[in-house]
Amino acid sequence: MEFSEIREEVKKLGFELLRTDTKDYFEAVIIKEELAKLEERLKKFFGEPAWPAKDELSSEIQKKINSFGGIMPGQTLYCKKDGRDSIFAMLWPWQDGLRTTVKIMHK
Repeated sequence: MEFSEIREEVKKLGFELLRTDTKDYFEAVIIKEELAKLEERLKKFFGEPAWPAKDELSSEIQKKINSFGGIMPGQTLYCKKDGRDSIFAMLWPWQDGLRTTVKIMHK
C-alpha cells in the first residue's frame, strides 16, 4: 500500500476539519468517536507505532519528522519505509480530549 492508498483509506473516516490534502501530505482533525477506526487502519498499514516505544527513534526518522513538528510524549508516530523515502503518520491529541490532529506524510 502506497501513500496515496493509505490517504484515500483514511479519508473515508469522519473528520471534523480537513486542513491539507496533497499528493505527499494529509492533515486533518478527527473526533474522538472516529479515533479507534483511524488507529485500526494505521496499524494495518504500518504495524505497531514507532512511538511511543521502548527504543528511541533513529536520527534519520527524527530529522524527517521534525519538519512537521516532531513528536512528543502523549503523541503517536507510525512509520514505514517506502523505497528511499518513508511514510509517516502522526497523531497529536488535543488537550480537550475530544479531538486529535492527524498528519500523514510521504518524505
